[in-house]
Amino acid sequence: MLKLYTNIEFLTETYRRQVFPLLFDLVFVQNETLLSKYKLVDAIEDADIVVFPIDYAAFLKHSVALSDLLKKAKQHKKTIWIYSAGDYGFTNYIQNTYTFRLGGFDSQLDERTLIMPSFISDPYGRYLSQGFSILKKGGKPSIGFVGHAQSGLKKYLKEYINHSKYKLKRILGKVLADKQPFYPSSIKRAKYLESLVKNEDLNTQFVLRNQYRAGAHSTLTKEETTEQFYDNIFNNGYTFCSRGVGNFSVRFYETLAVGRIPVLINTDCRLPLQDQIQWESHCLIIDVKSKLSMAEQILKFHNNLDEKAFESLQQSNRYLWLNSLTRETYFISIYNQFKTELK
Repeated sequence: MLKLYTNIEFLTETYRRQVFPLLFDLVFVQNETLLSKYKLVDAIEDADIVVFPIDYAAFLKHSVALSDLLKKAKQHKKTIWIYSAGDYGFTNYIQNTYTFRLGGFDSQLDERTLIMPSFISDPYGRYLSQGFSILKKGGKPSIGFVGHAQSGLKKYLKEYINHSKYKLKRILGKVLADKQPFYPSSIKRAKYLESLVKNEDLNTQFVLRNQYRAGAHSTLTKEETTEQFYDNIFNNGYTFCSRGVGNFSVRFYETLAVGRIPVLINTDCRLPLQDQIQWESHCLIIDVKSKLSMAEQILKFHNNLDEKAFESLQQSNRYLWLNSLTRETYFISIYNQFKTELK
């Protein structure tokens, strides 16, 4: 069992949305499986790891509590776990720490930065009532996408203005996040998808929206658009995935959860549990610098799979999500990793 010490004053409803995801399961959800592997202790002397209770950017605003926890951890020579939330995330330089975050640029992250999956609910529990099944391999690879993708000068300017606002907030210290270059995600998606549509050797099933979630505001519309989103993933062997504002794709994990094959644009991404998961065996990672076009890379990948391998990959991806990428199973993997390291 891993023993954790934290400031429990922050484990309340007031900070519910900012709590370190593992602590959320231990305290708010009281997940029995995780409680059998992790234990909160009252004395730091008894702890294996000190955990910052809430998102690092939020915790910095409580300077006394943060300073106290840091001082105790240093005094007792304890490893610290830090959670950096949001699209961008933040790199800290505190000694003896591990940072958990959703994204970032792999080439700029150290080995103590651990990428978390986007924790989503099982789509078969609500939106795909038919249950998991495997698609047969067709002659043409069938690739789907439902989401925000729009081109044009007006859209470019809008995204540039939004990025400029982020830069200004960061300079003024109103946002604690890593520096990121401008990346017009919806325009990039539209460009990539347009190139795929033009290739007659691909069966493309794309629904392009001008706003995130089609600008859905009512509960009914959100329900309908989400069902359409998951139906599209379910009915296509492949789903196009690329980063959004942050350098990660939620759709990537949603595709794995459905048991289909992600086609991920490599934007210097780091994926979760990279020392444990052979990601090239579960998805097609597109090299945009390759001499082969994106369509050619998809066709090459698809043609190298026989019918059995194509079906097996779908099953494998569903199992991967269930066994490694849910909040419970991810933190079981983290438990196994740190139990080994702390021996």
